[in-house]
Amino acid sequence: MSGTHCLAEGRRTAVRPYTRADAEEFTTRARESRDMHSPWLFPPDDARAYAAYAGRLIEDPTKAGFLVCERGGGDSGAGEGGAGDRIAGFININNIVGGAFRCGALGYGAFAHAAGRGLMSEGLGLVLRYAFGPLGLHRLEANIQPGNEGSLALVERAGFRLEGFSPDFLFIDGAWRDHERWAITAEMLSQDGV
Repeated sequence: MSGTHCLAEGRRTAVRPYTRADAEEFTTRARESRDMHSPWLFPPDDARAYAAYAGRLIEDPTKAGFLVCERGGGDSGAGEGGAGDRIAGFININNIVGGAFRCGALGYGAFAHAAGRGLMSEGLGLVLRYAFGPLGLHRLEANIQPGNEGSLALVERAGFRLEGFSPDFLFIDGAWRDHERWAITAEMLSQDGV
């Protein structure tokens, strides 16, 4: 992991790509966070599941995965410059489409030790700037279950707008779940100064 580099750094967080070597820390954090994540999301919590999950994010050009790391939050054995700091959460851009669309769908989660501390807000701001800059995207969507107050608050703070409601949108935890559709564009980000 010493070769891992930060893609963007903020005052308290840095974002970097997933690596296969992150398996132990990521899965440990996921197991520690099960109660907080349920019933909203189920990140991989064992080495085999992480290998498949991270492999898709690393290798699939229609996905971009980011680990949000707390700078100075404890060394996990990686290199300097924020890349070795403790993983606070993750933000993934899925279903990336180029051309005239230039859009992706966000998925994300904080880990329990970092929840409620503003780290994911800062990390999301870094990912948005990276997505609308080097990745060349124009629009990002986040589809969120109506009862997931923490997730809704995160996108509202980041300047996303509510665009609609999608019944039976995603199959999660054994059932089709309704979702609110939130979005942000590059122009909205520059207007809000996020």
